[in-house]
Amino acid sequence: MNTSSTIYFPELEDIEKAASVIKEVSLVTPLIQSIRYSKKYDANILLKREDLQRVRSYKIRGAYNKINSLTKVEMDKGVVCASAGNHAQGVAFACHHLRIQGTIYMPSVTPKQKIEQTRMFGGAYVTIVLEGDTFDDASNAAKKICTEEGKTYIHPFDDPKTIEGQGTIGLEIFNQTEVPIDYVFVAIGGGGLASGLCGALKALSPRTKIIGVEPKGAPSMTTSIKNNKNTQIFNIDKFIDGAAVQKVGDLNFEICKSYLTDVFTVPEGLVCQTILDLYNKDAIVVEPAGAITLAALEFYKDTIKSKNVVCIISGSNNDITRTAEIKERALLYADLKHYFIVRFPQRAGALKEFVGEILGPNDDITHFEYSKKSSRENGPAVVGIELKDRKDLAPLINRMKERNFYGDYLNDKPDLFQFLV
Repeated sequence: MNTSSTIYFPELEDIEKAASVIKEVSLVTPLIQSIRYSKKYDANILLKREDLQRVRSYKIRGAYNKINSLTKVEMDKGVVCASAGNHAQGVAFACHHLRIQGTIYMPSVTPKQKIEQTRMFGGAYVTIVLEGDTFDDASNAAKKICTEEGKTYIHPFDDPKTIEGQGTIGLEIFNQTEVPIDYVFVAIGGGGLASGLCGALKALSPRTKIIGVEPKGAPSMTTSIKNNKNTQIFNIDKFIDGAAVQKVGDLNFEICKSYLTDVFTVPEGLVCQTILDLYNKDAIVVEPAGAITLAALEFYKDTIKSKNVVCIISGSNNDITRTAEIKERALLYADLKHYFIVRFPQRAGALKEFVGEILGPNDDITHFEYSKKSSRENGPAVVGIELKDRKDLAPLINRMKERNFYGDYLNDKPDLFQFLV
């Protein structure tokens, strides 16, 4: 391991050692060509299928490599981690495999599916504690209990052994293709996977350009690199829970700042449409963080033309109960779902008039909240309308205004939108 005074960097030798350590628990996941995406972008698009990993994400690699490196005394005292779900499952699997006790802190907003999977993988060897609204809340609580009880904290990204474990993906990618790799797209939450990938590919394939991809609502690495210092973001969109942290790791920031070709943010709505497309067209089930690299290709379509491109599909721990929200966000991003305050005249037939004469032939009401108040001339309602074509929006608004139904448009008023819808 490089321990120079300036910056830690994962050496190929340490990543190769990690590969030897984790082979008893981690699968060598396939690298397969996506025919659909290759045709769409006129490129050779390869998918590194970490969604097919044993715990359905790459996190088992770093978690096991770190825990296996502990002394017997440290193992006997037990381990603690914080996670939005995928790292938790990796730690749980490792605890069960090595027969050591682990306490896992998860944000209270963690999807139920990830909590249940963590409990299943860990069995009697793990205790799950729900704490706070973000990963950082859970992490602070986990670190506190480590200090109080002398346990070892298993960091999901800001630790050399974790980084080296994640870097084994880079070894596999290099060994699984005979063509030169022009680009690799990797999701960034805390930066552990991107850091490990930098270590492996800078040694094995230095010509490869590594593109880090973040959620637009949680641009922690993007902000930090722009500021030239690791910067905490206090208000983040937690929807892409596997890649939404308020602050990236200190080690990870230094590595990514120095070695990534670019860091790019992708709108959550486009990620949602990518999830739906992968399911409907490719029969691939991914979580939001797992789809983010493929969503980013749309912004690089001119750059990657005729190139060999790897997208790491980093996980498939998606809760089916989130499907409605995923569809909603996709429609909003595509300008096909719109919310209004509609002022209905308080007379018989007003709703019939709205449906028959205001809505277009392909428009559909998907949300309606109305309370009649006899003392008012017009009663406001919150109405959600789904369009078949975004070009239908302007004519719809014009008809509403002409017939005095228009009250307000909510999509571009986030505070009001979240309060009313």
